[in-house]
Parts: sequence; structure tokens; C-alpha cells
Amino acid sequence: MSGGNFNILSPKSRVLVAPLEWGLGHATRCIPIINELIALDCEVLIGAEGAARVLLEKEFSQLTFLQLKGYRIQYSRKRFWLPLKILLQFPKIISSIYSEHRWLKKTIKEHAIDAVISDNRFGLYHATVPCIYITHQLTIKTGNHFTQWLAQKIHYRFINKYTECWVPDMPGETNLAGLLSHPTHLPKIPVHYIGSLSRFKKLTADNKYKLAIIISGPEPQRTIFEDLLLKQLSSYEGRILFVRGLPDNSSIRRSNNLNIEFQNHLSAAELNKAIQESGMIISRCGYTTVMDLVKLQKNAILIPTPGQTEQEYLAMALMKNKIFYCVKQDDFRFNEALADVKSFSFNKIAMNQDQYKDVVKGFVARLV
Repeated sequence: MSGGNFNILSPKSRVLVAPLEWGLGHATRCIPIINELIALDCEVLIGAEGAARVLLEKEFSQLTFLQLKGYRIQYSRKRFWLPLKILLQFPKIISSIYSEHRWLKKTIKEHAIDAVISDNRFGLYHATVPCIYITHQLTIKTGNHFTQWLAQKIHYRFINKYTECWVPDMPGETNLAGLLSHPTHLPKIPVHYIGSLSRFKKLTADNKYKLAIIISGPEPQRTIFEDLLLKQLSSYEGRILFVRGLPDNSSIRRSNNLNIEFQNHLSAAELNKAIQESGMIISRCGYTTVMDLVKLQKNAILIPTPGQTEQEYLAMALMKNKIFYCVKQDDFRFNEALADVKSFSFNKIAMNQDQYKDVVKGFVARLV
């Protein structure tokens, strides 16, 4: 399929948006896309399940949600075993991809879908309906040259089934994702660099917290990271906001440190405000988190999820360019990190925060 006119006749274009459910980053970076589609008078349907669905339902309660099964990948407790555990689940991943492809064909007929926007879901392509694939990982870092080549080859095979590929980064040397989003060879379909994708807006806010901790991601690493932080924060005297990244959980976490305010989840507006009321941020090195913090121009300590080679590469690149202070989880010592950032020269990087709007507007214009 090409990136030309789609010639789809519809008084109000119906667009399905479906993010991958690995962590919450894919869902949260779809929020500005969904908002722009709504502003352009599209009827938006969202396909998701689990925490990603709960998060998006809280942001868009007025929209139609469709149950779309996730890949349900299981992660290991130890970094060393993660590649093997993912490899053993490869048949299940392939099965899920083709299952969601069958689901899409049925859903397009049942709901008269005019277009599809998939954030890193491999199977949401269609022969006659325009389908967009969003990813910042055109290069998939594996830590091994052969498996990296193979992973990219498989990835491109699926990407090339789509109409267009949207990359949330800037073209050229000034960018955030480095080799992840700027490979030697691009996919065959049209690739558009759409700038930064962030749901947040810059505000003027007084400092309320010394520290905001924002975690999410797949289990069991989310819980391991949470427990690690709380153990090291036991004697910290400053006021802390601790956002656990559990939108579908109502349990209340407790700590002996009464300076910690726990929240399982905050809406986009609430988290936007809270980050800007905080002196320093501690979080995972997820790409969506990086884009959010760059937009808000906040300093942060970022800890990549062990075994997630994409986050580990991103952390290395961000630390090298002094955009954020990054440290491995095994090496993280809270007091040492706070002492180090006092003398760390953070480089502020400016990115186009509205470029995606022009891309979405052009896409929608081709649907009518």
C-alpha cells in the first residue's frame, strides 16, 4: 500500500487506536494522538485490555472500547534469563500476532472502521484499510549482532505490511532515541518522523515535593524496583510523591517513612501537575517517560529495566549526552545518586512538540 489518497467515503472517519500492552508507555503516548483525532472530528475506538485499557478509559470515558487481547509476555526476575524467557515465548507471540490480525478483519467489518493506528502491535494491518504503525524501535537492540539483524528483519517484515510508519522522534542528529529510531536502512513503506509525543503541557507550579518517583512496566520487575526504592528511601526526610503505575489496582501501599505519599495512578492532568511540582524525578528509562520529561524540561534519575536492551541502550545514550542521569538498577544507591546529580550538568534538548499534529491532520484529510 502507498501513502497516497485512501478514497474512503465516510461522513465522520472512524479510527481504531490500539497500543501494545507491555508497560504503560505505548498507551500514554497514544493520548496526544487520540486527542488530535478527536479535535479533527474523528470517531475514535480504542482496542486494549488490562492496565492499558484502564488507563485509557480514565482519560477517554466517552469513547468506545473494544476488548483486544494483549501478548501477555512474562518477564523474568533476573536479567540474565530474560532473553531466554522471551525466546521461549516466541511461538505464543506469533500466535497472538495472527490472532489479532484475524480480530482486526472481523472488527473492521463489524464497526465500519476507516483507519487503524497501531502502536507497536504487529498484527493490525489490512489489505484495503489504511493502517499506521507507530514505533521508535526501527532498530531492536538485543546485545548480539546476529539476533539484532534477525529481529530487525522480522520487525520490518511486519512493518512493511502497513500503510505508513510513524516514528516519535526528530529526524537528523538532534534526536532522543539515537540508533533505535535512526537505522541504516528504513522500511520500504513511507516513514514519517513525527517529533516528540507527550500528553503533558508546561505549567507554572510551586515546589510541593522534593522528589517524585514514577514507576510502571511489566512484572515482576515493576515490584522489584518499587521494593528496592522503598528500602532505600526509609530514612529520606524530604516529601516524596510515589506513583506506582497501577491504574487497575486499588490496594494501598504503606511505608514506615511518613513523608511518602502513595498514588497507584494519576490522570494525565494530575501527573503533569505533580511532575512540575517536584524538584527531581526518579523513573524507569522508558521512551515515553523520556519524551514527557524532555517536554517539561525536568531533571531526572532514570534506571532502565534490567534485561530490556532498548532501555539499557537509551540510558547509555542519554547519560553520554548528559540529557538525564542514568544508572543500572544493580548499581543504584539512592544517596549516591542524589549526591552525583548535584554536580551533573544536565543538557536541555529542545524538540518539536507539535509536529505530530500536522502528520495526523494530513492522514485524516486523506480519509475523506
